[in-house]
Amino acid sequence: MTKVYGVVGLCFLVAGSFAIPSLLAQEEQPQYTAEHMQEMMAKAKKVVEPGERHKALERFIGEWDTETRFFMGGKPAPPENGSSKVEWLMAGRWIKSESRGTMMGRPAHSFMIMGYDNFKMSYVTSMVSTFDTAMLHSEGDLAQDGNTLITYGTLDEYLTGEHDKMVKYVWRLVSDDKVVMEVHDLPIGETNTKVIEVVSTRKK
Repeated sequence: MTKVYGVVGLCFLVAGSFAIPSLLAQEEQPQYTAEHMQEMMAKAKKVVEPGERHKALERFIGEWDTETRFFMGGKPAPPENGSSKVEWLMAGRWIKSESRGTMMGRPAHSFMIMGYDNFKMSYVTSMVSTFDTAMLHSEGDLAQDGNTLITYGTLDEYLTGEHDKMVKYVWRLVSDDKVVMEVHDLPIGETNTKVIEVVSTRKK
């Protein structure tokens, strides 16, 4: 019987060794007052609620005719026509853009999500297309003029075997009816980095 009691006692001892620190941890945790909770809720609201930065997304909403040009050494190729439709994915928070047309004579279809992340304090984008199997991400902010959105990301160049090439995306909000989007291949150097330009004109 002594051995049985010894085993039982050992079990209680082991269980107690875990329970005691847990109880102490609970006692050490701060007791939040109503004032503390209000402060925390106020901080949370700044992160979870749409703000001024999200209003800029409204300027992309609509249906657009597009002209896409490739550039090589600063020289543009002939334009290729297409169209895009931009809608709210989550009202006041995220937009979705679906584009169709041709690129280099091939049918092209792309889908992009864009929003503003309050916690990151950055605009963020993710895009997929029929031209590859990659999902491209970028992050950035509005320029001081309030009419130019600049984001940076990376892509893998499968034709050359390069991984994580730095890319700059620029959206120039020329007017309520015109947006010019540029893709810049940064490893090219300091000049003539633009490789793609998409001019979007709002449909009448």
